[in-house]
Amino acid sequence: MSDWFLAHEPAVRLASFASVFAVMAAWETFAPDRARRLNRLHRWPGNLALVALSNLAVRVLFPIAAVGTAAWAQSRGFGLLPALGLPDAVAVLLAIVALDGAIWLQHVVSHRVPLLWRLHLVHHADLDLDVTSGTRFHPGEIVLSLLYKLLLVVALGPSPVAVLLFEVWLNAMAVFNHANVALPGPIERVARWLFVTPTVHRTHHSVIASEGHANFGFNLVIWDRIFGTYVDQPRSPLVLGLPALQATPKGLGWLLALPLTIARDDTVLRPAAPTPRAPQPERQSTPHPG
Repeated sequence: MSDWFLAHEPAVRLASFASVFAVMAAWETFAPDRARRLNRLHRWPGNLALVALSNLAVRVLFPIAAVGTAAWAQSRGFGLLPALGLPDAVAVLLAIVALDGAIWLQHVVSHRVPLLWRLHLVHHADLDLDVTSGTRFHPGEIVLSLLYKLLLVVALGPSPVAVLLFEVWLNAMAVFNHANVALPGPIERVARWLFVTPTVHRTHHSVIASEGHANFGFNLVIWDRIFGTYVDQPRSPLVLGLPALQATPKGLGWLLALPLTIARDDTVLRPAAPTPRAPQPERQSTPHPG
């Protein structure tokens, strides 16, 4: 079975992505969770063009990509996982969880390091969230992300099928948890203990710093819960995007140039406004005897 998946890797990737994209696009069209601020025609061309450009950059710069690197590392016995001698199924599961944790860490760092944040803010500048938002990343960030992933693959030594399964899952979950939908209440309450749901991830796109710098997970929510970066509910009303970029987006060229053209102060999310304290009744002094 694993040989079949690897032999048909491009078809597996395309079929899984297209299926999830179509299902989530239909869901958010007929049952959206939030009213759209902008027409899709203002956002989708730029978002989808970024996807195409990023894929082209990856194909040109990294012909073998992560799965090919995993096969190369496996043939040479590189990595931690082969040295553990685990059963194949356990090794695949452990590899997927470890890669997910590493991608969570990468996301945290992209919010902490100014240069990386300038690239990543292209993703956060989207004024609405929907299925295209999950693929809206600057090509520069995609290239750096792939370099990081290749180093991870060599260090961990996961099997090629584990890497393929992880990347298919990552792409599907990115589309799912950026979609403008909400799970039914009972399902949401259970699912968010383990997985990143659309309502969990939506908080991460808030203009308020304490919310925008939280909920970093794409797949498993356990990393945010373990390391104290989980926010259960955003303040109301939830405003998406960046404080200085609330105007209508201007297309692909604007998105590509954004990391260089935005002012330094504008890259910072808005601090949370302090919660006003209710006025306290004036305390009457007690008269002393005598």
